[in-house]
Amino acid sequence: MPKRILTGKVVSNKAHKTITVLVERRIMHPIYKKFVTKSKKIQAHDKDNKFQPGDFVEIIETKPISKTKKFEVIY
Repeated sequence: MPKRILTGKVVSNKAHKTITVLVERRIMHPIYKKFVTKSKKIQAHDKDNKFQPGDFVEIIETKPISKTKKFEVIY
């Protein structure tokens, strides 16, 4: 099964070796036929602590690192 690769914007890096990434996607509403932006905040593992808020990163799905971290930064 392929691992998901998502792109998003870093919104927080306050935790040690963890960043919060805001991932947005656009879907068409089934009734109104307008595009709606849906977003989700995902915790990702940043082993070097090098990403700052405002950076755009790619994250990949991995085995669970902690209770909330299931993604790791690849770039």
